[in-house]
Amino acid sequence: MGEMQIRSYKYRLRPSAAQATALDAMLADFCGLYNAGLQQRIEAYRRRKLSLRYAHQAGELKACRLADPDGLGRWSFSALQQVLRRLDQTYSAFLKRRRGFPRFRASARFHSATFRVGDGLTIRKDRRLGIVGVPGGIKVVWHRDLPQDAKLGTAILTRQQGKWYVVLSVEAVFAETCGTGTVGIDLGLNSLIATSDGETVEMPRFARTAQKAQRRRQRAVARCQRGSKRRLKAKARLAAGSARIARQRRDHLHKLSRSLVSRCQGIAFEDLNLTGLKKGMLARSVHDAAWSLLVQLVRYKAESASADVVLVDPRGTSQTCPECGTIRPKKLSERRHGCECGCILDRDVAAAMIVHQRAFPGRDIGLRCLSQRIAA
Repeated sequence: MGEMQIRSYKYRLRPSAAQATALDAMLADFCGLYNAGLQQRIEAYRRRKLSLRYAHQAGELKACRLADPDGLGRWSFSALQQVLRRLDQTYSAFLKRRRGFPRFRASARFHSATFRVGDGLTIRKDRRLGIVGVPGGIKVVWHRDLPQDAKLGTAILTRQQGKWYVVLSVEAVFAETCGTGTVGIDLGLNSLIATSDGETVEMPRFARTAQKAQRRRQRAVARCQRGSKRRLKAKARLAAGSARIARQRRDHLHKLSRSLVSRCQGIAFEDLNLTGLKKGMLARSVHDAAWSLLVQLVRYKAESASADVVLVDPRGTSQTCPECGTIRPKKLSERRHGCECGCILDRDVAAAMIVHQRAFPGRDIGLRCLSQRIAA
């Protein structure tokens, strides 16, 4: 029996026109509560040097709902509490880092609400979603079933590009399988990954492919007058294009991470300084590669399958010979590794072999075919 784990399951909602109007009103009221709570904290400290916390503001919530039955009184009490908890977390983060004072939120940019499943948000017997204050049941696109005997914790209702989704926090035992071997992986821009057994995966370049269309949409936004309906429609088209790129990238990385975990029991990556790389001349390509997302997906899948993910020091991986250990500096334009010992490999594959040696010393790499590239 495996350990209990928590994962997020995201489903598309298809509310009716009346339900969508009610959901928009709910988020607007939640945004108003957030801003009112922030204003109260600012005034309390300015006038009396009092630092309000969640307990102080939550104690007044019941009276606020009674005073505004057609506003806050329509919605779930626990969901309103979650809004105040969000504000408290924002304040705590500000006090911890001593910068980035909490700001007032615009209702047009307040896109999510948190519920507890069974309290304010329920899954009905007809598999529709019931939300306090929203008429009827909201249709859910159940594209995959929830795990058996799963415990549902929180549910986040979110609005993205005019579409509604619900993200369920699911606690269950996720039994997955993994392979038996080990592999070292080099993260790159020519090839998304290169493995220590000679395989390479081509860089999909989703953002680069859609760059021309996105620039056209950005110019359309720039030509519109601020505050006009035409500008709102142009911004929606631009956001939809960005969302499509993100979905393509995430789908590709999900499939790739699943493939890696199903084949290997030990997976090693370079512990790259992504913060520094994203500020350099290759920032756009680094963002498009989404290395951190790939490592994140591999780690949680490996944990469910009882596999190991190891991060190693990336310094010198592309300069070191995997056969004799000789260090020879190379320019980025050199895509082949050649050493006096006779080792001639693809540069990325050679670096992946060094990653494997550092993570799993003494284990056989298990090379299959290094004389040609294999598209995974």
